[in-house]
Amino acid sequence: MKQEKQQEKKRHLANFHIAGFGYWDGCEAFEHLKIGTLLELSREDENHFDPYAVAIYYHEHKLGFIPRGDNSEISKYLDMGWNDLYEVRVTRVSPDAPPEW
Repeated sequence: MKQEKQQEKKRHLANFHIAGFGYWDGCEAFEHLKIGTLLELSREDENHFDPYAVAIYYHEHKLGFIPRGDNSEISKYLDMGWNDLYEVRVTRVSPDAPPEW
């Protein structure tokens, strides 16, 4: 009997702007950010401003953070070591928008 390979079902969780994009390395990495570019999440549990802080990286460039209103559930899963649970990708690039948007 052949076992069918079960495909992983991807589900969309959220869209958000990257908080602090102009303050961190966002402008340095901007030319590399295309729609579909894979990004990485990094939990910052020592962050003094937000106990649920989750930073977003493109390689070694820190782009900013998941906005405070969207990060509490994601940070809990990262704290449990489920780093591979999320796939984060660029879905929109606005070269004419101010970096804080």
